[in-house]
Amino acid sequence: MLFGQNRDQLRQVYFETWKKYRNQLPLEPLEEIITEVVLQHPEYHAMLENLDGSLHKEYLPEMGESNPFLHMGMHIGIQEQLSTDRPAGICLLYQQLLNRHKDAHRVEHLMMDCLAEMIWQAQRHQTLPDENRYLECLRNNN
Repeated sequence: MLFGQNRDQLRQVYFETWKKYRNQLPLEPLEEIITEVVLQHPEYHAMLENLDGSLHKEYLPEMGESNPFLHMGMHIGIQEQLSTDRPAGICLLYQQLLNRHKDAHRVEHLMMDCLAEMIWQAQRHQTLPDENRYLECLRNNN
C-alpha cells in the first residue's frame, strides 16, 4: 500500500507535503503529485494548514460534507491509472474526454464519478472492482 492503511497516517502525508511545499523544501516525486492536486483545490489549503483541527475530523455525507482526503486521493489514483494505462485503454478514453471538455481537472472529476461508482458496486456486491464497467462508464461520458 502506498501510504499505509491507517487513515491518520494517510492524511498526515497530505499535511506534511503541503507544509514542505509552503516552506519551499524539496519534494519527493509522490509529494509533487500531491502538491499539484492540492494546488488545484484552494478550498483545501486552510484545512491542510490546520493539522489539529483536521487530522481526525469525520466527514459525514449525511451532513453534506465531502471528504477532501478521499477527493484528493481519487485524483491521485486517476493520475496513477493514466501513468500506467491501467485499466488498458483508459489513456485513450481520457484523451477523448479531454478533447471534448478541454479541461483536465473537469475530466478527472468526470472520471472520479465513474471510479466511485465502480468501487461502490464492488463493495455493495462484495466483488472485485469491474474494470470493464468503469471503462464503459467513461465511454458513456464521452
